[in-house]
Amino acid sequence: MQLFVIQRILGLLLMLFSITILTPVPVSIFYQDGAMMPFLVAFLVTLVTGAVFWFPVRGHRSDLRVRDGFVVVVMFWTVLGVFGALPFLLSGQPSISITDSIFESMSGLTTTGATVISGLDTLPRSILFYRQQLQWLGGMGIIVLAVAVLPMLGIGGMQLYRAETPGPMKDNKLTPRITETAKALWYIYLTLTIACGLAYWAAGMNAFDAVAHAFSTVAIGGFSTHDLSMGYFFAEAPLVEVVAIVFMFLSGINFALHFLAWRRHGPRAYFVDTEFKVYAAILLIAAIVTSAYLYWTATFESPGEAALRGVFQAVSIGTTTGFTVAEYHTWPGILPIMLLMMSFIGGCAGSTGGGMKVIRVVMLIKQGAREILRLVHPSAHIPVKVGNKALTDRVMEAVWGFFSLYVVCFCIMSLILVATGLDFVTAFSAVAACMNNLGPGLGDVGSNYTSVNDVAKWVLCFAMLLGRLEIFTLLVLLTPAFWRK
Repeated sequence: MQLFVIQRILGLLLMLFSITILTPVPVSIFYQDGAMMPFLVAFLVTLVTGAVFWFPVRGHRSDLRVRDGFVVVVMFWTVLGVFGALPFLLSGQPSISITDSIFESMSGLTTTGATVISGLDTLPRSILFYRQQLQWLGGMGIIVLAVAVLPMLGIGGMQLYRAETPGPMKDNKLTPRITETAKALWYIYLTLTIACGLAYWAAGMNAFDAVAHAFSTVAIGGFSTHDLSMGYFFAEAPLVEVVAIVFMFLSGINFALHFLAWRRHGPRAYFVDTEFKVYAAILLIAAIVTSAYLYWTATFESPGEAALRGVFQAVSIGTTTGFTVAEYHTWPGILPIMLLMMSFIGGCAGSTGGGMKVIRVVMLIKQGAREILRLVHPSAHIPVKVGNKALTDRVMEAVWGFFSLYVVCFCIMSLILVATGLDFVTAFSAVAACMNNLGPGLGDVGSNYTSVNDVAKWVLCFAMLLGRLEIFTLLVLLTPAFWRK
């Protein structure tokens, strides 16, 4: 373990992150909301801390190993969550505790969208902008951004990239060089954000709301500048929901497919990809079922309103964005449970979505089908294929390992939350919503997490990190074998 190298990188990354804390300052000045000072203090504290980490070991330059990469990623996301909480903690609006500040910061950076803040409509614009910005930075992963910058400072980034993206497709790169890969991802991410913001503005949002919601839409985050979330715009600007549906769907797709479609000047890359086809089919079926059920139960009397709200909520929950146009947790029958269960699948691998990822679910189903066939034909060699490519046993073992760890962690955290005094529905849905980086749950966490006790909030912070880093990256640090020389 190269502790000095890790310390140097953490210092550099903290100093880079401190710059982003300043971006709400111009917003505060423009709107004259009087909330500029918390950002200036948070900037100085983060910058100085980063410098203190970096300066004593600035001369230590050596190749970053894979093991070091895991430590950097986990420590950085943890430290970032703490320092990202400073503006919330120092601000008088909202007036929240240390636990709530870290919860809000961690929720933003992991693009979970679970909030402990109410009265959003009355908060300073700079605070609202900062919440949205946290999600935008976390969406593609601040580490991927750092990968594009750190080589300029003499630090290789491949180890960070692999530690940050431990999914089944982690070895695929869009370009031969990891720096160029990171830049390609960010160009696509930035282009989608700009297009989404302009579309929101054209649909009826004001400029501030358009930018803010573009940040959280493309990040699959779900934070809003209003307590009613997207429901705030439904009556006067229903086209906003249509724009949100389109960009939530696009952001839930593997960004490598966006890159291939752009490079090949056509959409063929999408329609030959197995994961995309399954992803689109799941959302389509869920949208039809939700809309039909809402109209059949007379939850909405107008078929148009039932269709729009049903499609919106199915796409929002299915992609783990977490926007709402109504209190979906109060909808009748199976709908709330069905929508929550969709978040376990989540978006595509290589997207900003949460959940287990569609490709893993496809692999698990195919593996289950293979085991059934083996009962009938014990001696047959039956490969598991995705598209025309046969998957190796190593990949399938990794997927099964991920799934088993996911289930175990989910059960343990649910039991802990019940032990703290939460009812089963609240505990179950809170862990599901945070571990899948969804946000809104059922029961007492349907609207926000204000009523949840502090112990449960810390457990949920861990669940957010676990989901954001896809289980392995975080849990590997808890194994004795990792720390042996």
